[in-house]
Amino acid sequence: MHILYKLFSFKTLDYMSSVKFKNTRFDPDSTPFHALAKQMAKAFGYTADLAIDKKIAQLLRLRVAQKNECAYCIILHAKTSRKIGLSEEKTDNISSWWNSELFSEKEKVALGYCDILSEGSNKNFQHYHDAMTQHFSEVEIAEIAAIVINMNVWTRLKLAQGETPYFN
Repeated sequence: MHILYKLFSFKTLDYMSSVKFKNTRFDPDSTPFHALAKQMAKAFGYTADLAIDKKIAQLLRLRVAQKNECAYCIILHAKTSRKIGLSEEKTDNISSWWNSELFSEKEKVALGYCDILSEGSNKNFQHYHDAMTQHFSEVEIAEIAAIVINMNVWTRLKLAQGETPYFN
């Protein structure tokens, strides 16, 4: 059974009008979890007002979306990346950021932390945290962690509900 899904009411989704999405597995509003995830998105999603640089935050969101193969999130965050001024080259090269000179050292440290936190098990996590302290404040590190965790929740929710893109 296909369940059509209403997109979030965030004003920045207006430019996604050519692509629609449908749930192919379940309606996410059938449990209170979706409402909780929306609260997290409001606090740490791409419309949130955070201390961390918006472009770095968006690179992290796009990286989690790409790493977790979430079609909805990749489309949303690639478009948002371009809209806020991230270059096409960085947006398109996110899957191999470590093998590129397009990204600054600060961005690479944040992306490495993002990858390790998303994987969830690394005996050398402290090494990645220590590298972060060379470039980011404690508040920025906490926000980066929250952005990555929030995105991991959303990518898994969209995968579970079967959020599938199609052209209108």
